[in-house]
Amino acid sequence: MKKIKIALLALAASMLTIQAKAQTETNASDGTQVAAAAPQEENVTWSGYDQSWINGNDRRDSSVFHIPFFTPSILIDNNFTHSFNDPIDHTVVGSTALSRNDEIVISAINLGGDFNYGNARGRIITQFGARSQVVPRNDLSPYRGQYDLADAYRYLDEAYAGYHFKNIFYGGMNIDFGLFMSYIGLNSYYQQENWEYQASFTSDNTPWFFNGIRIQMFLSKSLKIEPWIINGWQSYGMFNALPGVGCNITWMPKENIKLLTNDYWGTDAAGLIGRHRFHSDNSFLLRYYQGARTCGINRMAFSITGDIGFEKGDGVNGFTSDATNGPAQYFESIMAYNRIWFAKNKLAWCIGGGWMTNPGRYLVLAPTGDASPFPNPYNPTQTAGTHPFTENPGDQFTGWDCSTGISWMPNQTLEFKMEWVHRESDVPYFAGHGGVTSPTGYTTTAIPATGWAPDLVKTEDRIVAALLFRL
Repeated sequence: MKKIKIALLALAASMLTIQAKAQTETNASDGTQVAAAAPQEENVTWSGYDQSWINGNDRRDSSVFHIPFFTPSILIDNNFTHSFNDPIDHTVVGSTALSRNDEIVISAINLGGDFNYGNARGRIITQFGARSQVVPRNDLSPYRGQYDLADAYRYLDEAYAGYHFKNIFYGGMNIDFGLFMSYIGLNSYYQQENWEYQASFTSDNTPWFFNGIRIQMFLSKSLKIEPWIINGWQSYGMFNALPGVGCNITWMPKENIKLLTNDYWGTDAAGLIGRHRFHSDNSFLLRYYQGARTCGINRMAFSITGDIGFEKGDGVNGFTSDATNGPAQYFESIMAYNRIWFAKNKLAWCIGGGWMTNPGRYLVLAPTGDASPFPNPYNPTQTAGTHPFTENPGDQFTGWDCSTGISWMPNQTLEFKMEWVHRESDVPYFAGHGGVTSPTGYTTTAIPATGWAPDLVKTEDRIVAALLFRL
């Protein structure tokens, strides 16, 4: 019996050693958030920094799971929204976070996690719910060639495998192949990580995902440089002959300051190999007050993001119109948010908004339904909608938005959010009372040849309620 007890104690000690080693390796290969304490944590980029305050970042300080080689992720996002335009078809236009008005919507259910063994690493996060339909529809690369990539990848948020090189640079280097999240636009794809629910134009009109290769180099305690070679701008496939290339640089000199830039170049207009796109996305975040965890104000933080970019060639001319080279086609935007935490970080108030102009509308989220300008896959000579919202060179679009909301966070797992959002554009864009589907609002009703058109309007006010769960 004594020998059995000694053997069991030895086995338990061995398992604890393996678990600690696995947790250390998990932390060593992740430079994006604070993880559970590990013996070698001081060697990790941003180690020891509290990043739970950052917009677009995991607000938890650790995972509840302590499983060797695997850290699970479970996320649930439910929302309810009401537009004061009261569209009869309940359809939301111009959002990747919202899809249906006046209904309880399962926006996203994400299941998966991170695998780490030795220096090998992998991440698989699935997606189910409304966002699995809303977001992939904005990628037109599956129209090229056979095999429907939009359906093949639709239920995956992230799916990549890679290798962590420990003894390179200060915190090592990761090389990952597959589908991963974009950093452009500051906000996270996962609403559990954002200060606001309905993203401003800057975030909602720039990529949520990339498909390709990334190299994460953790050069110091405060600096990460991350080059990309990807199929294209929010595209599962490739539009032309060349891949897109880009790079993220993130610098966090102190725990309360974060600066980042994302820069991209590619050829993303289908069939127009001479048209090149450049985009630069830049953010500054500052936690300007940190107090004790009392019933009063606990901390305050601010974020500002500015984007600038253009397309040039094959009929468009960047920032200026030219009789020879074509009309201007560019993107400029800015957004800013301020968030205040109080009541021991269990309550928070956020206020902010932004502005965007995009001549040529090449990044504007296209309306759906009968206003869709997307190609009709069953009739290539027609658009999907019979009254399309046009996206031709020279078409103008300028919009601005503002929002304010309250969050209640009883713990690190749950968040209840209430938000008011106002949006405007200089052209009819948002769904009005008549909706964008048919005269009755149902897809089963035939669209008349004359006398009806999608009801697009220039302003929208809405309220949003969301229940967010993360484990």
